[in-house]
Amino acid sequence: MFNFAFANIGGSAVYITFGTYFMVYVTSAMFTGVPKAQANKLIAMITGLILIIRLVEVFIDPIIGNIVDNTNTRWGKFKPWLIGAGTISSLLLALLFSGIFGLSRISATWFTIMFIPIFITFDIFYSFRDVSYWGMVPALTEDSHERSLFTAAANFSAFGQNIVTIIIVPVVTYVTFVFTGSHNEGQPGWTAFGILIAVVGIICSFVVGLGTHEKHNALRAVTKQKTSLKDMFWALAHNDQMLWTAFPYLIYGFGNAATAGLMFYMFKYVMDKPGLFWITGLIPTIAGFFTSPLYPIINKWVTRKTIYAVSMCSMILAYILLIVSVDDLPMVITAMILYYVPQGFIFMAVILTLTDTIEYGQLKNGTRNEAVTLAIRPMLDKMSGAISNAIVGWVAVAAGMTGTATAASMTPGGISLFKLVAFWIALFLHVAALFIYVFKVKISEKKHAEIVDELQKKLATEGISGAQAADNTTAQTEVTMPGAKAATIAVAAPVSGVSVNLADVVDEHDHKDLPGNGIGIQPTEGKIYAPFDGQVLMLFTTKHVIGLRSNDGLEVLIHVGLGTVNMCGEGFINHVDSGQSFKKGDLLLEFNRDKIQQAGYKDTVVVLLTQGDKVVQTDYTQQEVVSHGDELVKAQLKK
Repeated sequence: MFNFAFANIGGSAVYITFGTYFMVYVTSAMFTGVPKAQANKLIAMITGLILIIRLVEVFIDPIIGNIVDNTNTRWGKFKPWLIGAGTISSLLLALLFSGIFGLSRISATWFTIMFIPIFITFDIFYSFRDVSYWGMVPALTEDSHERSLFTAAANFSAFGQNIVTIIIVPVVTYVTFVFTGSHNEGQPGWTAFGILIAVVGIICSFVVGLGTHEKHNALRAVTKQKTSLKDMFWALAHNDQMLWTAFPYLIYGFGNAATAGLMFYMFKYVMDKPGLFWITGLIPTIAGFFTSPLYPIINKWVTRKTIYAVSMCSMILAYILLIVSVDDLPMVITAMILYYVPQGFIFMAVILTLTDTIEYGQLKNGTRNEAVTLAIRPMLDKMSGAISNAIVGWVAVAAGMTGTATAASMTPGGISLFKLVAFWIALFLHVAALFIYVFKVKISEKKHAEIVDELQKKLATEGISGAQAADNTTAQTEVTMPGAKAATIAVAAPVSGVSVNLADVVDEHDHKDLPGNGIGIQPTEGKIYAPFDGQVLMLFTTKHVIGLRSNDGLEVLIHVGLGTVNMCGEGFINHVDSGQSFKKGDLLLEFNRDKIQQAGYKDTVVVLLTQGDKVVQTDYTQQEVVSHGDELVKAQLKK
């Protein structure tokens, strides 16, 4: 969790450096010494290019997510992209902030020719890195609360972007002074700043790539088949909860990105206090140390929909204060607090809702799209950033906030235009986002837990043949060798106790006659042992069900207790995980029989053979009392 969170220091720093401050650099220093008319044309070209590319990414980012989802390497699905794409995008960021080695001031034609492919390459690789980073959350755990901890940790370390806001003016100004003797934001300072952020980005990419580990659980393993682009877009289009979560976040992002992108201009050209711009970095930095750690705690008592609504109301109030008192510093600081503090809560609520729609989509459509679904959020952020860059460039030129302009040279019309875009339009968008999320998003923490439970029950009912680990091809080959008719496989009792026919097993509702091909054992101990040599195919999050495959290809599902899914893992200890190999007699699970019975559930262990027509004959023990290791059943498996 530490390594995952640490990585977002660099990730968030790279994001805000490009998404917010690149246009500040473009409008203030990139074309220093270039005739104003030509500089404005180049600014318009960059603004238009960024807008077009970001809009095209509506289609590109899901494709990137699909590529990540279909990645299968010895290092996992995400690590190659986190390290490789993270390194390349960081290096290209430094190149862009150098004005492509000063080419921006030498030749407009060659600068344009070089800028376009460099920017596109940067954007694609940054997308791979960002999609891989957030897409890894559901690969680390399928528990909604644990996901909130990982997301909270990552959001906590997003203070990297706030540090950028705090240091950008001092660093750029100081380095510029060292190289030129001038106290302003010049090209040397911006180049040094770009290199600094690139170094941090590369370090953090290696930390997350080398320091995190994907979890091979049942729900991920059962959907290891590759997803075509057609299937991917179909699944996304039919995941209504993902769409209703994404849409309000998009329009919220439009307003928020426009305000954030113009915040520097407010301090410099409206308030005439550019030296105080660091406040907009300090406030969210301090807030981040509290909001992210507090979110999982608050979320235990308050639903994330409530957290989202209260946070959005705070930002709406901030806009109202900025509209009526932009010249009053104490009121502006108050508005900054109301504006920045709740953003972490809003981000957490949205990213966790999107993450939970992965299982919702899997249950509804039969397709699990981890990186694709979570590619939606960075895609929306980049679309918002594109709008921000376009708006910043347009407002800067239209209001005269470029080059050597000062607050004294601003006109009332320019100030009014600034307020309209930065505050009024953003206020309307935030109100719209609030109402859409509250009334259209139905997937809650409770609903998600029900979905995961239903998925696992469905998996148990339909069998686990699709859940094999990627490296289990040998066992599969043995089952399907041509020429053989059937193999007889012995299954040992996984627990000591009294054997019971399935027809006589009484469930938690006092109903008899369980369906399926199997046998029950009323246990006299609280330990489950391996019934043969094989591999763990799946372990439910509740730990009461484990799926196994023998080295001969027989698949067995062991249910520990009836109704014990409601215990959510309490009283269970697993000694193996999904994908792990074992030998006959190895301890797989421990369960507390007293806790199960005190909770009002049955502690009966049920052993099921799950391969349907492939199991052609079974011969169950006639012993009433069995010890673990005794032969429980002989099964003939069709080749």
